[in-house]
Amino acid sequence: MINQRVAKRHTITLPLRGRARREGSCMFIKPYKTVAIILLAALGGCSLAPTYQRPAAPVPATWPDSAAVKPGAVSLMPDWQVYFPDPRLQALIAAALENNRDLRIATARIAEARAQYGIQQADRLPNVSLNASRTASLSPASTSFTGRPFQAQRYDVNANLVSFELDFWGRVSSLNAAAKASYLATESAQHAFRLSLISDVANAYLSVLELQQRVQLAVSTAKGRRDVMELTGHRRDAGVSSDLDSLQAEGIYQATLADQANLQRQLAAAENLLGQLVGQMPAVLPAGRNLADQGITPDLIAGVPSEVLLQRPDVLAAEQRLIASNANIGAARAAFLPRISLTGAFGTASRQLSGLFGAGSDAWSFQPALTLPLFDAGRNSANLDVAQARRVIAVAEYEKTIQLAFREVADLLNARDSLTGQLDAQQANARVQHRRLTLIEARYQAGIANHLELLDAQRDAYAAEQGEVQVRRAQLSAQAQLYKALAGDTAEKAN
Repeated sequence: MINQRVAKRHTITLPLRGRARREGSCMFIKPYKTVAIILLAALGGCSLAPTYQRPAAPVPATWPDSAAVKPGAVSLMPDWQVYFPDPRLQALIAAALENNRDLRIATARIAEARAQYGIQQADRLPNVSLNASRTASLSPASTSFTGRPFQAQRYDVNANLVSFELDFWGRVSSLNAAAKASYLATESAQHAFRLSLISDVANAYLSVLELQQRVQLAVSTAKGRRDVMELTGHRRDAGVSSDLDSLQAEGIYQATLADQANLQRQLAAAENLLGQLVGQMPAVLPAGRNLADQGITPDLIAGVPSEVLLQRPDVLAAEQRLIASNANIGAARAAFLPRISLTGAFGTASRQLSGLFGAGSDAWSFQPALTLPLFDAGRNSANLDVAQARRVIAVAEYEKTIQLAFREVADLLNARDSLTGQLDAQQANARVQHRRLTLIEARYQAGIANHLELLDAQRDAYAAEQGEVQVRRAQLSAQAQLYKALAGDTAEKAN
């Protein structure tokens, strides 16, 4: 039974007389036209898929004020070799792009999707095969009309056309369009993973640099606090300081050692993560830059959010999945309509092998078949409902992807600007605390400042220096993540 929703929208007419005419996107041809014309019509048949229209981006037309774009900025990201100028980081990213196992999986999935698309595309063309066979049989006398045993044999060589479907209603072409969109979605997903890998390697490398600098700071601070602890012990022995001062100095020294051990543990974990992302560390790495000299300065991006976000590969992948779901509706609608298939063979046949290619041995068969679903207990209707529901899901997922992309870019633009101001303030605080510590140490050695003042100055200076390193790394990480959030550059997309 043809679904009423389809029948109302698509009227099928096969005229017996008159010229061929169009109704909707379908071409209707006289039934007595040649097979070649029928094949051409089948290959270019109508489509019952809804006309695809890209949904409007459900995001504001401008970026938030907190993520304002700097005047004169550009909208294209530079190549990653330019964006990340540290030679060691460049070598690590190049190694990751070659050796990372997850990227290999994503690349292999592209090949898989491409092959699936090729398989589906092959269904649009006739499948012709060559077959050679020999058939021999023996019938007993009890089953023979002559009352004698009957033996027969036959030799055949045929070119076979196997169940080729005339795609009048676009079922095969819709499935082909869905397979193509799925392939393109997989390709975009691989590009999204590639960008994520570049950003993740950069972020892991920055974390290693941060922790290395913080470990060095903890080591130098522990050395200074050990000197203070020893000095306090001498002052206690001389009766100038109390046992409480000595215990306080030893306690802050031990706390610094504990912090140093914790930072070394974090550093080892960060190095392990970087090694996993890279896949296989290069035997030789060039010298790298310190954290303060990374030179990652993304003073870019212009245009409205829709222009920026629609070039992201995750958004492109979501749109291709939407296109695939739209094409599947066409295939589900076509399932209600008659399906015409052709099966045939042309070749030679003979009882003797020597006469297989002789005169009068031509043999052929032609078997067109028309299948019209009459009763399927609602299976086709349910399949159409499934396809339409999946399209609704795909639209929602596409819109959600754009919304998440908008939030990610806006957050990173805001973080880039706010962390820059925070770093300036943190650097100024570190300089002030260092000068304060120097003055109090001099006053303490002269016996003017007490031990508590010294301990407070040491803790504040250490915390300010550690905080400066952390904020700098956070700022650089935000800039590294912008490379992924803004979809890299056009050269990367072509790879």
